[in-house]
Amino acid sequence: MKKHAKSHGGQRRPAPPDEEILHGLHACEEALKNPRRRFTKALATRNAARKLEQAFAAAGIAPEIVHPKELDKRLGRDAVHQGVMLAGPPLEQPRLDQIPRTGIAVMLDQVTDPHNVGAILRTACAFSATALVATARHSPLGSAVMAKAASGALEHVPFVKVTNLARAMDELKDYGFTLYGLDSEAPGTLDCHARPPDPCAIILGAEGKGLRKLTREKCDHLVRMDLPGPIRSLNVSNAAAMALFAMTHAALEGRDGD
Repeated sequence: MKKHAKSHGGQRRPAPPDEEILHGLHACEEALKNPRRRFTKALATRNAARKLEQAFAAAGIAPEIVHPKELDKRLGRDAVHQGVMLAGPPLEQPRLDQIPRTGIAVMLDQVTDPHNVGAILRTACAFSATALVATARHSPLGSAVMAKAASGALEHVPFVKVTNLARAMDELKDYGFTLYGLDSEAPGTLDCHARPPDPCAIILGAEGKGLRKLTREKCDHLVRMDLPGPIRSLNVSNAAAMALFAMTHAALEGRDGD
């Protein structure tokens, strides 16, 4: 690994647009295990380097040992980097026409908070989702926060970034996907006992705004979670987890009955 000049002051360094930054133990460990990854920088504190010793060795990388303050300068003092940072070319992701045409995909309508996107990606991985589809709006450092929240799931779930969600929805329909829009005010409910069509996609909107008008119109079905409490609008990452559980449970239940 090349040595890099130390930063000065409390400002985080801007990353080149063609560089992806990862930090956090779980995110970096999974990235080091990914043979499709290439790295141009690997920085770690002594403690983090010990914890990731096997992963670094398997990847053939000797990290540059740095003080935690160096990572604070590079990533910002609010970054929960856990003593490790990797940087390199962005992980190559498939186009929409290259994802498997089976199972359940997740689409995000203007969900831009990196913590929420990362949490949804982690949930999508847990439920073996076909892909996560979202508009491409993250900065490199925003992507680092997202990857940290995803806790390694970025290495396992295809993350398709599109420029126009409505066109992407039409494209998925052409591939045979049935589209379900999750809306807390929808008349129909997402039934965990009704087997969803295969393939299908669940579309989630940003908190507060919900699904945009055009997105709603493009959905084959608008559904809500049948919740008993007085507050029926959930954090989008929690809503994603509940929706994927309901749809996956129904699919497994249907498979068991075949």
